[in-house]
Amino acid sequence: MAAALESTIALFETLKKDFHTTNPDIKKCGQHLATLKLNLLQLSFLQDASQKELLLTREILEIGAEWSVKAKDIPSFERYISQLKTYYNDYSTTLPPSQRQYPLLGLNLLRLLAQNRIAEFHSELELVDPEMLASNVYVKHPVAVEQSLMEGSYNRVWRAKGDVPGEEYLFFMEMLMGTIRNEIGSCVERAYEKLPVADAATLLYLKTPKEVTDFAAQRGWNVQGNHIVFVKDDGDNLEIPAPKIIRHALGYARELERIV
Repeated sequence: MAAALESTIALFETLKKDFHTTNPDIKKCGQHLATLKLNLLQLSFLQDASQKELLLTREILEIGAEWSVKAKDIPSFERYISQLKTYYNDYSTTLPPSQRQYPLLGLNLLRLLAQNRIAEFHSELELVDPEMLASNVYVKHPVAVEQSLMEGSYNRVWRAKGDVPGEEYLFFMEMLMGTIRNEIGSCVERAYEKLPVADAATLLYLKTPKEVTDFAAQRGWNVQGNHIVFVKDDGDNLEIPAPKIIRHALGYARELERIV
């Protein structure tokens, strides 16, 4: 057992060295993690484990969660976070606090927002120390983003991309913007018969005409010259006030650009 533990520690040190480089080899680090998870299963740390063993397991799982974000593997990230909750909650009085705890919990909150799982977001928020809701930057960020979403202030959500507490947050922020774009797109295609590409870029928070045309292709929109033409089904001919709302949104966005 002692030899197996030493072997696990040695591989963990290799993982840390390989992962915390400027451009880590994601595939290689994933292989290290797969081997380490098998080692942990064989050692069965959760039964009469020492503090050293528990800390080792927690650190491996934390790097696994961070690796999942870099690998853009959301199901893997979710599994690692689920396992880490045991160490953050059940062993909170046994183990010293982890510096990675709130950065990872904040990432998990942002993931739930990006997946539009609002009820689960609030359930997870209830498990966070109340003092941290107002003082911890990693928790405050997703809380502020959720408030902006509830108020329909997509401009504030967009600006939050430039104020993330860590680079790894950008992955879920971009994923969230994708969710928002699809919601806006659903409204736009019902509200307009055609729309200038430039106006669509403003509405959809896209930077270039190519990004607009790529998004249009994903939605099945027709791009004709400098306009997007929306093909409507008979059931889409509904009288809704969306054009007026969108004109106001465009005006607000342009005004905001002038102010900035």
